[in-house]
Amino acid sequence: MSIKELNMLDFGRETCNDLAHAEAREWLVTNGLGGYAMGTVAGTLARSYHGLMVAAMSPPESPGNPPAARTLLLAKLDEEVSYRGQTFPLYSNRRADLPGARPGETWITPPGYRSLERFRLEIGIPVWSYVFSDALLEKRVWMQHGVNTTFVRYTLLRAAAPVELALQPLVTCRDHHGNVLSGGTFDVQTAAATGGLRIDARHAPPFYLLGDFAIEEPAAGEWRGGYYLAIENYRGQKDLECYYATGRLLGALAPGQSLTVVVTTDPQAGLDGGAALAERRAYDRNLLDRAAAARPAPEVESTAARDQLVLAADQFIVAREQPDGQPGSSVIAGYPWFGDWGRDTMISLPGLTLATGRPEVARQILLTFARFVDRGMLPNRFPDAGENPEYNTVDATLWYVEAIRAYHAATGDEATLRALYPALAEIADWHRRGTRYNIRVDPADGLLYGGEVGVQLTWMDAKLDDWVVTPRIGKPVEINALWHNALLSLAGFAATLGYEGDAAGYRSQAEQTRRGFGRFWNESTGFCYDVLDGPNGYEESLRPNQLFAVSLHHPALTGARAAAVVDACARSLLTSHGLRSLAPDHSDYVGRYGGDRRTRDAAYHQGTVWGWLIGPFVSAHLRVHGERAAARSFLTPMLHHLRSGCIGSLSEVFDGDPPHTPRACSAQAWTVAEVLRVLSSL
Repeated sequence: MSIKELNMLDFGRETCNDLAHAEAREWLVTNGLGGYAMGTVAGTLARSYHGLMVAAMSPPESPGNPPAARTLLLAKLDEEVSYRGQTFPLYSNRRADLPGARPGETWITPPGYRSLERFRLEIGIPVWSYVFSDALLEKRVWMQHGVNTTFVRYTLLRAAAPVELALQPLVTCRDHHGNVLSGGTFDVQTAAATGGLRIDARHAPPFYLLGDFAIEEPAAGEWRGGYYLAIENYRGQKDLECYYATGRLLGALAPGQSLTVVVTTDPQAGLDGGAALAERRAYDRNLLDRAAAARPAPEVESTAARDQLVLAADQFIVAREQPDGQPGSSVIAGYPWFGDWGRDTMISLPGLTLATGRPEVARQILLTFARFVDRGMLPNRFPDAGENPEYNTVDATLWYVEAIRAYHAATGDEATLRALYPALAEIADWHRRGTRYNIRVDPADGLLYGGEVGVQLTWMDAKLDDWVVTPRIGKPVEINALWHNALLSLAGFAATLGYEGDAAGYRSQAEQTRRGFGRFWNESTGFCYDVLDGPNGYEESLRPNQLFAVSLHHPALTGARAAAVVDACARSLLTSHGLRSLAPDHSDYVGRYGGDRRTRDAAYHQGTVWGWLIGPFVSAHLRVHGERAAARSFLTPMLHHLRSGCIGSLSEVFDGDPPHTPRACSAQAWTVAEVLRVLSSL
């Protein structure tokens, strides 16, 4: 895969010099540990999560050495160049503290973004091209895989004379979820280190700025406040930040030369930027080669987009050591703020691993999570600070069964299936006799019931304090589609392994569930109820959950009813970027996702569009209509979305109303995974 073939993610001045567009577009690089670097194309900071080094520093006492305790260490490097007697700032900051500013007014100072001629992704690596006078300077940012190390490399491609480069580090040593409102919140100590600068702060690991540069004296600096975070303002969060400015880093570049700044928690990190860049490129090219070998020849028009999705998929796969110290893997649900969630991991597994030619990663994830099965349930969430897992989910375990089915179908790996079978049998047994939160099979109809007041169990899990926005207590439609799918999958597993008695039992249960599933059909509306037997009886709101009765490997609905479900969702829920979580004609519909936390949570599953749902919709549409070209066409807007939001990735949610602006996490695992999964089937 050549760089030229990925030039779809290449932007000129029409985007780079338009602040509204350049600040709305983000970039992301990751390290396979949960650490990341992220920012805007314009170079301004717009989230409290934006920074050049967010290190994943798992506390030693954390179970399974998780991708947790992520700490923002370095926010940015403000660049300034001196060339032929002139000084050019290449950076921009949005400030809200300038003298004379009116309330709510912000300023861009300095306007360094005007020197930005081009931004592109170069096989996953963000590249900025700055022009000043007749000189051309490129900047690349990437992270080393498996290490908390970010490389920032400057290369002078064109100039008539040497360029002097001055870099101003802006430091903050805090949890990536927080922010610093005023200077002096914590003490920052800077000291010379071999090859650069060491920075220490209370409650944060020491880190280093290393490279072939001089350090301006004194190295100690000052707190600077008033940095305005526009996205946090939109989210109703604290929108001002302070950073500690250390002594500047000084270097010189002749035409053709490069200077690399290594931002790292490892004092022994390698300083050869060229070698590190070659290593990163080789890693990414290997991902593309493996994905290409694992799939049939793709459609010509989607080749570059599919390859970019492969690179994006890798950003979510992270190391999670198993409880016995053996290597393991998991999935970060979304950047910048999610950790690894059981539900998201299992939904994402086929797209992130099997569609990309990495079955060994799928196997490692499945084995890792098997160690956390408890009372027949998979954890919903591993808290970011490393506390014990939370098991408040009715569907993560059922998605786990489907992930195992997809893995076995792709690999034929009977040894792993045999190793997992005892956990699978335990899961089925616990669900039959009952486990946490009233999750149990109703013997009257074979359907799975779950829920209790104050607990959110399905993927529609918005909760604020004691308020569960969509509680869905009872028998949710997608849960029972998943239960039916799981029973038939278990029957297949048992038959493969020679356990015919088990297989017959699972098939019998599945048949009872299939008959019971008929209760979901609502003759008056022509589609399925969303929940049966809840505190208020039946819930008949049109939601996308019923699609899983058609899209799963073992569908609970077929024929005319399956087609009616797909058509109902297409009429009222389908958008360019996924499906609305509630029909617009419902009195509870909210068409815009934003505001403070309560306002956002109230909208999260009440009309907000979810990108990942395009996957089950396309699968269901293809099953009932059999039109591959039509199914593929539904994905085209999602491929276009690679150029907005987080460039090269896909967003978590979008406004329910046009123009369906992307919101929340700008890089979401299951959105990327589901688009990849269905692309691989088309």
